[in-house]
Amino acid sequence: MEFRHLRYFIAVAEEQHMGRAAARLHLSQPPLTRQIQQLEGELGVCLFERTPRGMELTQAGSLFLEEARNIQSVIERAVERTQRAGQGQLGRLDIGIFGSGILGTIPQFVLAFRNAYPEVNVVLHTMSKDEQIEALRQRRITIGFNRLLGPDPDITSELVRTEQLLLAINANHPLASRKRIPANALRDMSLILFPAGVHPGFVDKVHGICHKLGFVPRVSQEVGDAVTGAALVASGFGACLVPESATVLSLPGVVYRSLSGMPKDSGVDLSCIYRRDDRSPLLAAFLESIRTRRGH
Repeated sequence: MEFRHLRYFIAVAEEQHMGRAAARLHLSQPPLTRQIQQLEGELGVCLFERTPRGMELTQAGSLFLEEARNIQSVIERAVERTQRAGQGQLGRLDIGIFGSGILGTIPQFVLAFRNAYPEVNVVLHTMSKDEQIEALRQRRITIGFNRLLGPDPDITSELVRTEQLLLAINANHPLASRKRIPANALRDMSLILFPAGVHPGFVDKVHGICHKLGFVPRVSQEVGDAVTGAALVASGFGACLVPESATVLSLPGVVYRSLSGMPKDSGVDLSCIYRRDDRSPLLAAFLESIRTRRGH
């Protein structure tokens, strides 16, 4: 039995007339009659009573019509879902996240994608830069978000956003009352850097900025993330350079101030990374969502 047999049978059952069903199916009547006879022969039952007015379903035919419609509905849904998956509208998207971007920028992009593709199951995984790259190669994630990425033969990156660096400073610091703080003031501050142990990375970026300003930073702590860094600022351990995303961390005793006189290239990029050979429709849909939102 083939799917076309079900389609032919449903047409005849609904039209109750072989000629009208043939016209609906864009067939001539003799081939349609043979197809229905073949179906009845395969099932071993009579599906129709032939009457002067046309075709009437037998009891077995009425039952088979119900089942045939169920099968047709399942197949149509399978076709639709397959087509939607091929268009990146259905499936599961695993995303690697890490760092201060998750505090603002990344959730905005993920939420916009989920609103546009509600039937895609988006699963987030907290991973360091190296862990993201390894997970991409093992196909455990489709895309990752990170900063300060180096060249890689099988991984490519795309800029999502360049963020200004701000200074997280204790509200009781003498300079906290100023809207803009001279970058050279950093030379006299104890700095909290993050993330510890991931090189090259944001720690190296801060060292490079200080070098261009003509001094070596006084580092009081190296911590794992921006949240810990801001918490230590609140506790009086020092000041901390953070990307704009991190300013959503509203902690008592911490204020964020822009810096004047920073080097021209002191902004920090947030990029998404993915496999160069990945032709996944889901990845394509997510990248298009990022590009559309980035253009706003």
